[in-house]
Amino acid sequence: MPQSTVSLVRVASKDPTRDDVIAAVERAMELANWREHVPRGGDVSLKPNLGWDLFLPGATTSPWVLEGVARVLRNWVGKLYVVESDQVVVDVEKAFRLNCIDRICRDYDLEWVNMTRMPLVTVPLPNGRVLKELQVPEILLRTTLVTVPVMKTHNKTTITGAIKNQWGCLPMFRHNYHLVLDAALADINSVARPRFAVMDATIGLEGNSPKSGIPRVVDRLLASGDAVALDAVAAKVMGFEPSTIGHLQECVAADLGTLDLNQIAVTGDDDLSLNLQFIPAQHNVVSWMELVLRRRPRLRPLFFDTPLFQLCCRLTLVYYDVWYYMLGIGKRRRDQIVYATGYGAQWR
Repeated sequence: MPQSTVSLVRVASKDPTRDDVIAAVERAMELANWREHVPRGGDVSLKPNLGWDLFLPGATTSPWVLEGVARVLRNWVGKLYVVESDQVVVDVEKAFRLNCIDRICRDYDLEWVNMTRMPLVTVPLPNGRVLKELQVPEILLRTTLVTVPVMKTHNKTTITGAIKNQWGCLPMFRHNYHLVLDAALADINSVARPRFAVMDATIGLEGNSPKSGIPRVVDRLLASGDAVALDAVAAKVMGFEPSTIGHLQECVAADLGTLDLNQIAVTGDDDLSLNLQFIPAQHNVVSWMELVLRRRPRLRPLFFDTPLFQLCCRLTLVYYDVWYYMLGIGKRRRDQIVYATGYGAQWR
């Protein structure tokens, strides 16, 4: 018998509206039996992906999708929070505004929490895959976590989804774990474990994601109470073999969910025969250089433990600004979604 259920739902309209997306979110959550996973009356932290502060549809969670999740939960749970953290090269407050998530928070009385500014609690990990302890924002230990990732490729983990989205639950300098990323993700999810996941696949991101990728209209939502199973299904329909993805293997070893497609019941409008053939991610200059430096023991302290690191961060920002504004690649990809599809209305 299947161990987990994953819903895979299409957005009904060819020219989608806000109501179409919200209806698809509600249906995806119902098919995945969300009430069995989210305790009634408890406070909930919604964790979108706000991992870039240069606006590109598909790089971050869409406001309509987050709104749909809030609408479903608001009369079932206590207080609703929206949580995310800064990165060394991402101002999450700017991303929060650019992606119009601030509007959703105002409309639904959701409390925005930048977890970078919260007290941290040290949690021992006696059975950790790679970490012996983990510092996490205290809000994650007193609320139910509902993760709302985006369907994207990733240059270090093949895909980024319901498991990788908890990367943003770590303190700002989480990049120090990049050489042990797969195992660290299992450890993070053992502490900040999502009780339910809704994947925004209305617009995905393929190619050199998770930032400078190519937005792609996919018109779908996925949901599950098993984040590993959801990512397994997402990987499969994106055109990747789930069993080869390292962080999902580590999560199975940590007993965080199932990766075996034979043990997953897929409900909704599509099945596992769907193959979207996403373009896989390659390392851009920034991610390639970071890994090169981290893998050289003599160079690593020089670049990551001295003021040179701040210089590297500034150069990274220059690289992305050139890609987005001067070369115009990011702006053109943005406009192809914002001005040529129904989804653009949520940002316009």
